[in-house]
Amino acid sequence: MRKLMMLIIKKEMNERMKKNITLITGGSRGIGRATALTLAAKGHALCIGWRTQQARAEEVVAMIQRDGGTAIAVQADIADEEQVVALFRQIDRDLGLVTGLVNNAGILRQQASIEQLDAQRIASIFATNVTGSFICAREAVKRMALRHGGQGGAIVNVSSAASRLGAPHEYIDYAASKGAIDTLTIGLSLEVAAQGIRVNAVRPGLIYTEMHADGGEPGRVDRVKENLPMKRGGQPEEVAQAIAWLLSDEASYVTGSFIDLAGGR
Repeated sequence: MRKLMMLIIKKEMNERMKKNITLITGGSRGIGRATALTLAAKGHALCIGWRTQQARAEEVVAMIQRDGGTAIAVQADIADEEQVVALFRQIDRDLGLVTGLVNNAGILRQQASIEQLDAQRIASIFATNVTGSFICAREAVKRMALRHGGQGGAIVNVSSAASRLGAPHEYIDYAASKGAIDTLTIGLSLEVAAQGIRVNAVRPGLIYTEMHADGGEPGRVDRVKENLPMKRGGQPEEVAQAIAWLLSDEASYVTGSFIDLAGGR
């Protein structure tokens, strides 16, 4: 009987290790939400990370569970290192070791020129958009790396077309933070490639999400979409499909790469 129980436990552990267990930071709305629903449909067990949008994060979890999927919602401010560590430990307990990370959480402040920026604003943006992404990547690598007994995995960083364009007169601090994410993507991809971990990024452009309201202009996409070669804004689901592909085995030979989703801009 004891031998049989050990075999059952070992089988369950092996099956658990084979799962795609993915953390999506900022998973309660916009691109994060669309990515969660897309990955759930592909069989991923998901952790929806949220900071302030509890009801919306729980709504995403309920939608996934209603369709037979596995998901949890966990509060964490990724600008706080201790909260990030606690987030990953809860995933360890409730789902297992992560095999995928979508570094999606990010903040945007009111549109401003350089003359209106102060150190506090800049520091807060970099704390979430840059430092938070670094710490999440660190914790993921600790669990994915072959040298730590991990099974490998994939990280997708959500950058922005602003990292290439600079966002003058609007969000140059945000654009600079996303430039740092581009550098993180390149450097980390080289650092962990031999450990079975792939690191890539998507760079969305004008996407219909609530983030534009955070910047003080909810209708920004419609205002500037005619300047795009494709003459339209993008949908979160279009970005989610690119993220899902980069996480999948179909992208098994892709690392240190970027997918621009900016309507040709």
